[in-house]
Amino acid sequence: MAASRLVRALATGLCSAALLAPPAARSIETIRLRLPLLETDFLIRVSELRSPAALLAGDSDLAELDRATNGVIGQKLKAVLQSNLPLELKAVLLNANGSPLLEQVLLLVGALGDIDGLPEPIEPAQFHRALELAAAKGGISLLDVLENLPGESVTVELGRLGYSVQRFRAQRLQAEQLIAALPAVSSKGAWLEAGKFASARRELKIDVAHRPEPLAVVIWESSASATATATDRIPDRLVVISHGLWDDPRNFEGWAGHLASHGYTVVLPRHPGSDQSQQRAMLSGKQPPPKPAELALRPKDVSAVIDAAAQGQLNLRRPVNTKAVLVAGHSWGATTALQLAGARPTASRLEQLCEDLRHPWRNLSWVLQCNFVGSADSAALADSRVVAAVAVSPPMRLLFDIDSARGMGAAVLVVSGGSDWVVPPGPEAIEPMARVIRATSEGHRLVLVEGGTHFNLRSSLANGGGALRGLILAWFSAASQAPAGSPPQLPPDGWGSSTMPLRDVTKHLPEPANQP
Repeated sequence: MAASRLVRALATGLCSAALLAPPAARSIETIRLRLPLLETDFLIRVSELRSPAALLAGDSDLAELDRATNGVIGQKLKAVLQSNLPLELKAVLLNANGSPLLEQVLLLVGALGDIDGLPEPIEPAQFHRALELAAAKGGISLLDVLENLPGESVTVELGRLGYSVQRFRAQRLQAEQLIAALPAVSSKGAWLEAGKFASARRELKIDVAHRPEPLAVVIWESSASATATATDRIPDRLVVISHGLWDDPRNFEGWAGHLASHGYTVVLPRHPGSDQSQQRAMLSGKQPPPKPAELALRPKDVSAVIDAAAQGQLNLRRPVNTKAVLVAGHSWGATTALQLAGARPTASRLEQLCEDLRHPWRNLSWVLQCNFVGSADSAALADSRVVAAVAVSPPMRLLFDIDSARGMGAAVLVVSGGSDWVVPPGPEAIEPMARVIRATSEGHRLVLVEGGTHFNLRSSLANGGGALRGLILAWFSAASQAPAGSPPQLPPDGWGSSTMPLRDVTKHLPEPANQP
């Protein structure tokens, strides 16, 4: 079990260095787990990790332990080592040389341990080919990374490793406690059912003043204009959905299709500076990582979509109310939704905390947030036409000022996965939303998803809207029907999920801790 826990923890820190380093004549041969209290090292030989047979025949400390357990350790290691690492880790960290992203990665590696014999300078493009070959086999495993990591050995300080594991655990503990204490919302209701209207999908491009090229958008519309009757009560609302880092509108067309079937008009812009095509260009060495300026360009994309709808450039089937727009987003797209709702980014905490390796809030989303240290103060881009927003898994703890909630004129529903390790619920949702809700009377809410990770809350068209379809529809319907000046009232039930139970924890959030 100790060896298995070690390998799982290494996946967080070691792959950060691996994805930024070139292949060298020598590659990592050993991992040394340093036990400071015993003044000794526990030797793990990388070449023995490819199979249980190699481990049983090996001569490292781990091989001795495996023989003593009749191969049990080897079987557990094989399952862990050969499982694929999250592709987003590769994308975030690769080809980041010379950017704030690289600085954050090196800080993460330094927090875990030391890489002996790491060559300089770091040239990410040289390492790309090895990872590309590994990915062609079906994915990149931790073992693939270790076998291609330049240098001589990796030394891991057990004290550092233990602190990191405890921190990751603590960042999810509050969510687990809230989930265990509250009943799940019922999943029996009309919110989860497809609406009565057929829908159509199309794509087009619109000219925008803030980008040199036209902005590509996907549009979902209902056939309500042709079939509606006076009693149908069709919403005249426009919904704009912003995708996350290196993502694509198609991963959110499940939300769009579900909303369109209930009469909403949905537009999904493709953010060109941080979408999948930009990721492919970056990984092939043709472009650098997303620039900090994208923090401001993304909300401008959404505002430009609203402008285009108001000016008739989208050729919509029926008119929409562009003075009362609804916005949703995931991950970085959720941060974009918060900006449009009125949350004000600021560099103050980025400058204060980005180099604090032992801060209890530190998590993987800080790699992205700390990339905005030079652009945060110029990215306050609230759009008064946005009246309600859904922010799913938003990185927010560093980026937004503690008092920025007072500037949010739109009602915001934040959704966080209880098992999200990329944007963990404790520091990035529970703590900041506890402050937001106590500071304002705008009806902001927080919903936790049991079993929700950073990626399984998205919804392509194939899964019909996913676990959040009822919640998003209920929130936007409440926002559409709320009297002027009144916050939306989320229905008490009927918008839950049978696969990933949902809980509205708004009234049960703990008192915010004092700022460290």
